[in-house]
Amino acid sequence: MIGIGLEVAVEMVGDLVGTTIGAITRLIREQDLMPGDRLPSEAVLAKELQVSRTVVREAFRSLAAMRIIELATGKRATISPIDHGAMSLIIEHGVHTDQINVQQIYDVRRTIETRIVALAALRRTDEEAEEILALAGAMRAAMADPAQLMENDLAFHAALARASRNPVFALIVGAFQGITTQTWPIGWRSRTTAEARELMIATHERIAEAVAAGDPEQASGAMSMHFDDSVLALISAGLS
Repeated sequence: MIGIGLEVAVEMVGDLVGTTIGAITRLIREQDLMPGDRLPSEAVLAKELQVSRTVVREAFRSLAAMRIIELATGKRATISPIDHGAMSLIIEHGVHTDQINVQQIYDVRRTIETRIVALAALRRTDEEAEEILALAGAMRAAMADPAQLMENDLAFHAALARASRNPVFALIVGAFQGITTQTWPIGWRSRTTAEARELMIATHERIAEAVAAGDPEQASGAMSMHFDDSVLALISAGLS
């Protein structure tokens, strides 16, 4: 009986925490709080919501885990700028628990990133075009250093997403970086010939040149080619 009572109590606390999370997110919307703005203190929220400070504290921890707020010792909670952290964790969890596979991720990336480069070709600034070209050049320069090459590759795709002028695309591309850092070395090693590795670098250069030239059709075509090649590299490595 004691065990059952404890289980019920834990469930009730969980319900209170969930309700409190909802109330805090509503408060953020209703008060038009922006990144960096402070939330009321735990004590104030506990009084207003008629729950204990422990419940508010647990709600804060959950919201911090979701990157909605930021917590710092001795300071009031503040609103977080959006980032890709929570989405990245979900994607990695899905892969590691066999709920989604890498080919499915690359299929989604192909769809999204062909749109990204089309928009980047139309919307990029001159400075962004120079950055994207420079990153493609840095990839070629780092061909003998796979770790640095991967970093340049990730930065290349992130720069394209920023140049698309759609922050949602930047979030999504960022969210894929965690799993990409795990699959990228596999794909690179599976490109066992100089020709295969040259194709990978040259395709990035074609993407960069098309974006710089303001040609969305060429940019999308080159990005599609890049993802088709990447999927083949992963399949040849036995990664499904």
